[in-house]
Amino acid sequence: MVVNADSQEQPLIVMHQVHKIYDLGTARVHALRGISVEISQGEFVAVRGPSGSGKSTFMNILGCLDHPSQGSYCLAGYQVSRLPAKQLARARNRLIGFVFQGFNLLNRANALRNVELPMIYAGLSRQQRELRARQALQLVGLGDRLDHKPAQLSGGQQQRVAIARALVNSPQLLLADEPTGNLDSRTSVEIMAILQALHRQGLTIVLVTHEPDIAAHASRRIVFRDGHLIRDEPVPDPRDAQAEWAALAEQPPDEDD
Repeated sequence: MVVNADSQEQPLIVMHQVHKIYDLGTARVHALRGISVEISQGEFVAVRGPSGSGKSTFMNILGCLDHPSQGSYCLAGYQVSRLPAKQLARARNRLIGFVFQGFNLLNRANALRNVELPMIYAGLSRQQRELRARQALQLVGLGDRLDHKPAQLSGGQQQRVAIARALVNSPQLLLADEPTGNLDSRTSVEIMAILQALHRQGLTIVLVTHEPDIAAHASRRIVFRDGHLIRDEPVPDPRDAQAEWAALAEQPPDEDD
């Protein structure tokens, strides 16, 4: 499986003066306040901020799960902030892969069938789905776990299945929302090593995390507070998760995985 790494002169993401306002009864919540940001193809961006800062709303708009109240959002040349619901869903399925904290796997389906799921919505044949799913699982190191159901996999393995599922439609953007939030520190490093490897292949990744150690593996850091983007800076020397994982692998685990 090849990660989409086509170079583009235009930034992959262009968000200009985006506001998001929620009307909750008599109250109005201004979740985003004039956010403007550009993200180029192939960047690895960590998004941080306290609860209520606007980072989750930012990610929902990036992922075409929500519309801005004001402003514009352009993804891969598409003005997605203006697309109707059906076209928005099509763009989301074709352009974006999602990885969530809770894995969101089907408990009764094995790893192969879980990874095939986005391709069913994309209309691929059974043969195409199985081939791509096998390739994606091989890519994340689970080629020998195709028939295992989630209950038969560790937390780290379940998250790798979720990453494989996010990759099968060759997205231009991978959105990872707290992907290590349910994992121990050792397994978190393992997952970050996979994400860094995908980034080196050219995949654009935007990752939300509360953990500064996890954010330190990205090459750029964005920080939100009270609906404002208050910091946008490169990470001068990103941590090497593969080297960290190799060092941890030489140590005995604290408990059985």
